[in-house]
Amino acid sequence: MPGKRVQFDDETWLALDVLARDRMMSFQELADEAFRALLEKHHRPVNLKSALKQSAELHGEVRDPPTRTIPRKPIKAP
Repeated sequence: MPGKRVQFDDETWLALDVLARDRMMSFQELADEAFRALLEKHHRPVNLKSALKQSAELHGEVRDPPTRTIPRKPIKAP
């Protein structure tokens, strides 16, 4: 997994640290959640499956799966 260094001011770091402790999460889990939300906000694929789906939608190749209807028996009047 590639890594990058990110710098925060002290106030932001303390707030993130408290949030991580409150939610019982690691900083990495917080970062993963935040970046995933950012990608979704900007309509960017998060994983390969969503990238392929988005690509197919752009090319008009997505077809809705066929719906299966269950025949109902007519209700008989008493």
